[in-house]
Amino acid sequence: MTADGVLPDVLHTSLLRRAISTANLTLDEMHRGWIPVRRHWRLNERHYGTLQGLNKKETADLHGSDAVFAWRRSYDTPPPALDVTDPRHPSHDPRYAGVAADILPAAECLRDVLVRVLPYWYDAIVPDLKSGKTVLVVAHGNSLRALVKHFEHVSDEQISGLNIPTGIPRRYVLNNDMQVTSVAYLGSADEAAAAAAEVADQAK
Repeated sequence: MTADGVLPDVLHTSLLRRAISTANLTLDEMHRGWIPVRRHWRLNERHYGTLQGLNKKETADLHGSDAVFAWRRSYDTPPPALDVTDPRHPSHDPRYAGVAADILPAAECLRDVLVRVLPYWYDAIVPDLKSGKTVLVVAHGNSLRALVKHFEHVSDEQISGLNIPTGIPRRYVLNNDMQVTSVAYLGSADEAAAAAAEVADQAK
């Protein structure tokens, strides 16, 4: 159980190892390892195209820090896309097996992530919520930022400055129309702010 007494009835997470590991640790801590777990590629982290697998220094050395910052933090500027022959292209990743070729992400901006996340929100998460379940979503900085943008109607300009603190749940209460009635990070607000500042520093 969290400090606020919230217990999930169902978990939604991505197909990426770090999210799965975090989800497993979280459920184990709450003694909820038995609840249903749904995993889907639409909750995966943003695909960084030709930047995939490179650290920030390597990408800055190759392309310049201004371009890299724009690619990483702007709402609608994707980095250069991977060619389908590149081993890093999702078509070579078994986690994307069965995904139609025309929607495989070869490079994404946050707008692209929002476009791919929303169908999963409406088709998989909303039905769980409407059935009365408490839903836990364990995903990644950009897939979560996309959901926050949708939930809280954050503008295209403001979303680039939003930083999601790692490992601190953000609790939403929604009405029957799936509109947010309250929102807050669980636990200490100061700890959440400090963790968000750390994420902001990593993006510089």
